[in-house]
Amino acid sequence: MIDRRTLMATSAAFVLAGNAAAKGGSAMYGLIGQMKAVPGQRAALVEILLEGTASMPGCLSYIIAEDKADADALWITEVWDSQQSHADSLKLPAIQAAIAKGRPLIDGFGSRTETTPLGGAGLATG
Repeated sequence: MIDRRTLMATSAAFVLAGNAAAKGGSAMYGLIGQMKAVPGQRAALVEILLEGTASMPGCLSYIIAEDKADADALWITEVWDSQQSHADSLKLPAIQAAIAKGRPLIDGFGSRTETTPLGGAGLATG
């Protein structure tokens, strides 16, 4: 048997997805990924990442968070109006500069997941 919370969440997801399709809009695009800084350089890497994100057309949310269990890891959560907007952002001069400046401070990457955001607190759904 499905509990009420699961039923409500599932129903809301179908309504939101249906609304986007009915408006002729493409699905939002999301990424959640872990980035590892060179030991002791996480704060410096955060500064660089935040510099390059001031104006990215199509970006609905870009959040950088510290990993509480790993002193050198960050989690980056992004929501875009489309996958194309995300791809286009990588060509922006400010983003290219941030990548070049930050590359020496990056020690590697952890897990990465692509998502299709449906909505939520602080995220306009159309």
